[in-house]
Amino acid sequence: MSEPFRFPVRVYYEDTDAGGVVYHANYLRYAERARTEFLRAGGVEQREMREAEDFAFVVRRCTVDYRAPAVLDDALEVVTRITGVRGAALEAVQEVIRQGETEPLVVLDLVIAGVNGRGRPARLPQRIRDLVGAAAPA
Repeated sequence: MSEPFRFPVRVYYEDTDAGGVVYHANYLRYAERARTEFLRAGGVEQREMREAEDFAFVVRRCTVDYRAPAVLDDALEVVTRITGVRGAALEAVQEVIRQGETEPLVVLDLVIAGVNGRGRPARLPQRIRDLVGAAAPA
């Protein structure tokens, strides 16, 4: 998984405001879905991880840079890159781009923390470290 993970998204009417532009909060939804599918592609099911390992991910910090709008019917990709691995957290950058283009419409810079069922910090399980270690830059 050393390559960035790409998750396709289509902009539907429900995603837009009255002007046909994607409502700003929906980019957070697209990014969340992409992170979930990144884990799933690596063999990690979040519900099973929560139940069997008492471990879950929470967004600790998210900075969003809105650069250009996506509009109704756009075919988008959310490109996910793991940029750092710490004891109980991951750092990631996610870019939302139009399919076939290279310039990001939106860039999200994230810190994603690991927590246990009581909401306390928890070290990343080894299988997560193995998965994201392969995706993180050397």
